[in-house]
Amino acid sequence: MKVLNQALCFVVMGFNLLSETYAQQGDQIAIVRYENEGINADGSYQWSFETANGIRAQEQGQLKNAGTENEGPEVQGSYQYTSNDGVPIALSYIANEDGFQPQGEHLPTPPPIPLAIQRSLEWNAAHPEEEEAGRPQRQAPSVQPAYNNNRFQRKY
Repeated sequence: MKVLNQALCFVVMGFNLLSETYAQQGDQIAIVRYENEGINADGSYQWSFETANGIRAQEQGQLKNAGTENEGPEVQGSYQYTSNDGVPIALSYIANEDGFQPQGEHLPTPPPIPLAIQRSLEWNAAHPEEEEAGRPQRQAPSVQPAYNNNRFQRKY
């Protein structure tokens, strides 16, 4: 249920941002299509809408693994609109036991992994260390500090 609440909060925040953006322009935008079904007996639902200025959104949800210990909601949806600077924005998302997972070209992405690190990761994956059953475990060498602890004590 927490995942569903997070997903719904994100979607509501997105629509609030859209409505504030277009409300600042002072125009009333007509809804040209609206569909809403559910919540059904099995916990599923779906809705969608489209406005006269091209905003489109849709979402569907269902209860996964109903009646089991792993029961939980799964929500999928998307919305799209054109930003004030003319850039098309499209976002799709899924929310389930793995959390909220948005996807969109406008979302920031991490930089690529440097080639040397990628090669190292591939080598490590191809050469995993295998434990031998009869091999004794290594013990860390006993190392004594090379400084005198008394040297760091305060003298009053």
